[in-house]
Amino acid sequence: MDLRKDADQIIKSSIEAVLPDEAVKAALEGRAFSGRLHIIAIGKAAWQMASAALVMLGGRVRGGLIVTKHGHSKGALPPLEIIEAGHPVPDENSFEAGRRAAEYAKGLGDDDTLIFLVSGGASALFELPLIDPSEISEITSQLLACGASIREMNYIRKRLSAVKGGRFAELCAPAGIFQIVLSDVLGDDLETIASAPAYPDSSACEDALAVIDKYGLELSEDALRCVRTETPKKLDGVETLITGSVRVLVSAAEKACRELGYETEIITDSLCCEAREAGAMLAELARRNSNADRDLAFIAGGETVVKIRGKGLGGRNQEIALSAAEGIAGLGGTAVFSVGSDGTDGPTDAAGGYADGSTREKLLAQGISIEQALADNDSYHALEKSGGLIKTGPTGTNVNDVSILLIKRR
Repeated sequence: MDLRKDADQIIKSSIEAVLPDEAVKAALEGRAFSGRLHIIAIGKAAWQMASAALVMLGGRVRGGLIVTKHGHSKGALPPLEIIEAGHPVPDENSFEAGRRAAEYAKGLGDDDTLIFLVSGGASALFELPLIDPSEISEITSQLLACGASIREMNYIRKRLSAVKGGRFAELCAPAGIFQIVLSDVLGDDLETIASAPAYPDSSACEDALAVIDKYGLELSEDALRCVRTETPKKLDGVETLITGSVRVLVSAAEKACRELGYETEIITDSLCCEAREAGAMLAELARRNSNADRDLAFIAGGETVVKIRGKGLGGRNQEIALSAAEGIAGLGGTAVFSVGSDGTDGPTDAAGGYADGSTREKLLAQGISIEQALADNDSYHALEKSGGLIKTGPTGTNVNDVSILLIKRR
């Protein structure tokens, strides 16, 4: 119970450190904007970012739009309209959000400035398809199921959209854009975050076609025609500032671990592999340090992928925890937990998962095999049975994931 208590405290402290409120306020403080001001905020952290911006800009904001995930709005923020939409697969609200934002953008003139607030998840939440919307959702599902990286996904998604890959910025011209970006992407790659609606795209059509060939994706002729059409390579009148990243999340987690008495080691802030491989790696690290005579914490930040083979329920962080449970079985004072900073993990109501040395035994007592649960991609229900689901609710931020191994000897 002490380990779970420590895990919960580390999660709480880490997420509080990456809430966007102060970062957005700092980005706007001292800025002199002329003309009319507008706000469009997109992503899982859109509500929180817009709220902070309104505090700073007050009555100068003429209007705008907030587009966030279902359940992530915390109430009205006049004069901004709020649309909640689907993630990780876009839904009709995603398409409506894209349409409304595009209409708003076309009404802007050279005396307008758009404060454009961008956070992770916007690729699905904010969409204006150039093909049949149902195919956009189907292609997104294919990309998620095959384990494609975010970069690979965006090579294709940008070319199927009227608002991605710099195209939204083109719709806003001649208005100026001040873009504040909360990064959920390794290396803070502006071409990748939210599929870059207001940033030039350096990728080529050949890159997208290579992804289609690599994973054997099925696209209609209309979709292939779009994939072969280039995206904007230069944009004028756009200023961009990145605030927040997985590095900040990892540093906050390390600080929280130290405050609880753990000796810490940051393994990486660019974890990028299959989720079950990450879990196995943390379990192996636990076994190598099983004779430690002091409290240790090993921390990794990044974003793993899940190859969907079964029909169960779960997310990448839950899969990390469940795969680690097999390797740490029987180890006392040992726990692995992994969470998404936005408070959601895959299509579930959990932020992530927790496992310790007793998890496998608890599951076996209920007739549940970890191996079978992983084969079915059903980490959610397995962790639910073992008491290992981590639920935070929507956090208001989104700067990627953190996975931690704790070894406690005192």
